[in-house]
Amino acid sequence: MEIINNNINNKSRRQSKNHIQQKKTSMSKNYIQISPLDNIIVAITDLKKGTVTTINNSKIILKENIKEKHKFSLKNFKIGDKIYMYNVLVGNAIQTISKGCAITTENIKPASADFQDSRKKYIWKSPDISNFEGKSFNGFQREDGSVGTANYWIVIPLTFCENRNVDVLEIALSEKLGYETKKDFSVNTKTLINMYKSGASKEDLLNTPIIITKEELSKNKLFPNVSGIKFLKHDGGCGGTPQDAKVLCNLLAGYITNSNVAGATILSLGCQHAQIQMLQKAIKTKIPNCTKPVCYLEQQKSKSEQNLIEEAVKHTFIGLIEANKIKRTPTSLNKLIVGLECGGSDGFSGISANPSLGYASDLLVALGGTTVLAEFPELNGVEQNIINRCIEKKDAQKFSKLMRDYEASTIAVGSSFDNYSSPGNIKDGLITDAMKSAGAAKKGGTSPIVAVLDYAEKINKAGLNLLCTPGNDVESTTGLAGSGCNMIIFTTGLGTPTGNPISPVLKVSSNTNLFERMNDIIDLDAGSVINGEDTIATMGEKILNYIIKVASGEIIVKATKNGYNDFIPWKRGVSL
Repeated sequence: MEIINNNINNKSRRQSKNHIQQKKTSMSKNYIQISPLDNIIVAITDLKKGTVTTINNSKIILKENIKEKHKFSLKNFKIGDKIYMYNVLVGNAIQTISKGCAITTENIKPASADFQDSRKKYIWKSPDISNFEGKSFNGFQREDGSVGTANYWIVIPLTFCENRNVDVLEIALSEKLGYETKKDFSVNTKTLINMYKSGASKEDLLNTPIIITKEELSKNKLFPNVSGIKFLKHDGGCGGTPQDAKVLCNLLAGYITNSNVAGATILSLGCQHAQIQMLQKAIKTKIPNCTKPVCYLEQQKSKSEQNLIEEAVKHTFIGLIEANKIKRTPTSLNKLIVGLECGGSDGFSGISANPSLGYASDLLVALGGTTVLAEFPELNGVEQNIINRCIEKKDAQKFSKLMRDYEASTIAVGSSFDNYSSPGNIKDGLITDAMKSAGAAKKGGTSPIVAVLDYAEKINKAGLNLLCTPGNDVESTTGLAGSGCNMIIFTTGLGTPTGNPISPVLKVSSNTNLFERMNDIIDLDAGSVINGEDTIATMGEKILNYIIKVASGEIIVKATKNGYNDFIPWKRGVSL
């Protein structure tokens, strides 16, 4: 397959950019036809019965009320007719549907196109990158050549039996060293204790402030160059299959070797499936000569639980001293490895936030950076497009096999990819899996695919990668960070508080109403694409500029501020 990456001169690039910004999808203030070949139309606002629209010189009178984000028919459908959106098969009519009627779960059923391993020639025209050439971010340099957007120390149990000890370590270390609390404030009871011992009166005790805010706490960090200490508790490591233990160790090794991590403290019970040697082997697979400080402690070899905790605190403290010596330095944008994620999607996600993120992905790829598209159930129905974009035949075949095996595992337990749209998705207009998938895939932009990776495989190639993860938001973001992403961009149409312990998760809303309602957890608003203030290209550039500021530590994303440290390893069971 031939991949053409046009390296056009700056004048041509500017002309190309102007063309992209001026060219808009067929959209009015009331509706949008995403592709000229689509036979259903998306309502931008609530449309009343009797509303008259003209699309492709065809007059349509709406025969019923159409809710915002939902769809209506552009033509008359007979039973069995194919329904297209994004120029992708998204369903079949199971009732006759008159032109101007709503598309619902009652009148269509899910359908998706077949796919095969063979590929067609794919030609890619890279976007204009003139606004970003020469730009850099301030990151943490690692000895293996990678660069972090953060500088964390992590504490990991190899089995759930050690979760309680991890809790003790968190109490002993996190707040006392000036790092995050689980609330917006901390209570300094020690002040009252000292005052009582010195004979303070009741009035003095009542009039003494003892509340410390997160902001005040962070100002007193003993190690200002360390972003934080993260405690990655989980319910695995033992009691499952040997494969579960191996996958878990590969994932944990990915966190240890992630460029956002300075070092780690590992707690082992000793008798569990996930052995220290298994983790060490997984680390060598990812970075053969890994020099990061990693302290391994095994409780069954310790004198006592108290001794184990004491050793863990001391070794972690010493590790923090070394981690604090690393400072941010200017770094090329090609060191960014950005995960592309969506969750709580709505009928606007595939029109505004996802294609805007896709444009930002294309910009970063053109600059030599790396992006990673995950959530394989959400690629159902667009497989052939993905296969056609694979540079290597082996990657096309690997993707095809992973998708077929994944779907077969869901069918084996009486489900299928057809069943993964959530009630929230359906309520907000994504009534079939392929409809949701076609919009979700827009996050990956249009660039060629350089590698297809299975869960917890390390990202080694610059460009757009595919990573096999579930559609479950937390299992997916957990996998993205475990494969090496030093940042994750998360689009949402309904709102979700998901975050990650080590990779900043930047939230982008698909609509302005959501951004205004949930501004406490969302960072950027792509609803400006819906109201016409931005094009996909201009919004994509805004996203990339925001990524650079987050990567440099100039902006702390809401998920990090709120302490959303979600960590759920995928056990390779059926998870949609």
